[in-house]
Amino acid sequence: MLSLLSIVLTFLSLIIMPCLFVSWRLRVPLSITNIRRFIKTAASQCNDKEESGTTGEKEKGGRLPKHVAIILDGNRRWAEKRGLGPSQGQEAGARTVMENVKDYFSMGINTVSLFAFSTENWGRPGDEVKYIMDMFEKIVKSEMPNLRRYGVKVSVIGKRTNIPESLLHLIGEAEEATKNNKEKQLIVALDYSGKFDILQACKSLAEKAKNGLINVEDIDENLMDKELMTSCTYTELYFPSVLWPDFGGAEYFEALDWYQKRQRRFGLRV
Repeated sequence: MLSLLSIVLTFLSLIIMPCLFVSWRLRVPLSITNIRRFIKTAASQCNDKEESGTTGEKEKGGRLPKHVAIILDGNRRWAEKRGLGPSQGQEAGARTVMENVKDYFSMGINTVSLFAFSTENWGRPGDEVKYIMDMFEKIVKSEMPNLRRYGVKVSVIGKRTNIPESLLHLIGEAEEATKNNKEKQLIVALDYSGKFDILQACKSLAEKAKNGLINVEDIDENLMDKELMTSCTYTELYFPSVLWPDFGGAEYFEALDWYQKRQRRFGLRV
């Protein structure tokens, strides 16, 4: 009986101890759900290594995306499920995004894009929009010292005509103070839409053609791409199982595993 108990305890320790370490490293709570994710991911990676052989697959399999884009969706639904107001959902989402952004940079991600407020969001109730704008101001004020300390370049894309003057001033200060940082970049999309981006790109190309800087017949997809505010390659990481305020290290770990397996399967570049 004692030997059986010792075997069981040894077996559990071999599982729990690595999970405790991973949980601490990724700053996620130790739960049955997360333990399952860790074990599943570890088993999947072992299988992939066995199937792929040893010719360079190790380096290829562990490759991280250089640029991750996040659409901050689900804050209101998250709040509704808990009987909370929209502002509480927005606040929870804001806390989550700043915690995750810091972790992404520490993990080796070079650039993070946040689609934080779309043009369509102006159609929300006025008090909710005001709360979001005020919240953006608080975040810029509180996080700027950290972003400067860690050498993060801040860029804001989207229309600026409807953004409150006080927030615009803070954005200008943040962009100016961090413009020379090269290694890490945080891109925030405010009052952004795909239609607006295409429109401003067309106007820019038309202005250049008018001034003789380019010929109309030279305009192609490559030139258009360079004029877009989103003229960069980013990686889509899927996490359909949770709403944004609940997204944490375990969900990122799972999404990253999906991304790396896709890289290995299709031989895609980051």
